[in-house]
Amino acid sequence: MKKVFLTLAVVASVLTACKGEKKEKVEVKEEVIIEKVADLNNVDVTSSVITWKGTKPTGAHNGTIMLSEGSLVLEDGNLEGGEFVVDMSSIKNEDLDAKGGAKLVGHLTSPDFFDVAKYPMSKFVITSVEEKEDKLHVTGNLTLKDVTKSITIPAMLMTEGDVTTFKSETFTIDRADFNVKYGSKKFFDNLKDKFIDDLMELSFTVKTK
Repeated sequence: MKKVFLTLAVVASVLTACKGEKKEKVEVKEEVIIEKVADLNNVDVTSSVITWKGTKPTGAHNGTIMLSEGSLVLEDGNLEGGEFVVDMSSIKNEDLDAKGGAKLVGHLTSPDFFDVAKYPMSKFVITSVEEKEDKLHVTGNLTLKDVTKSITIPAMLMTEGDVTTFKSETFTIDRADFNVKYGSKKFFDNLKDKFIDDLMELSFTVKTK
């Protein structure tokens, strides 16, 4: 009996820890209007990447998305602004086999999710940068589909040689805020266990040429 109680206690502690690790979504605010970002085209799109992760009751999927172009505005080694244009047709899955991954990507790029034929590009435009507690708190306008919202994400800036890397921590957005409705309990009733979590994780790694 003691072993049973011990086992239950261990399971409970693990579940509690996992629940505690779940990230809160970033706050979304109205788009910040700024002047056009300098078009430096100094981002190496071949080594820059966005990672994503989505979850549902039966598991999770993750993958990458590439940039089509981008600019990092730097002054005396400090981040002053930037713009990352995301090629939504480059969505890839990394946890399924080739057949399963192709099926998932086909669904993600369809009108059910990101409707890539209609909205081929997404964008993140940095509007302000604040340094607090040895971290950069980067505020920017995130555009997905036909919605643009202002979010603030924690990030770091590192320079080695001639290459500067902007790397965000993993942050969580609510896809429902950006009109991505498929399988969302915020838009559909009676989904039972067929729903897909509204919260999705993202992170940026952006390197200069």
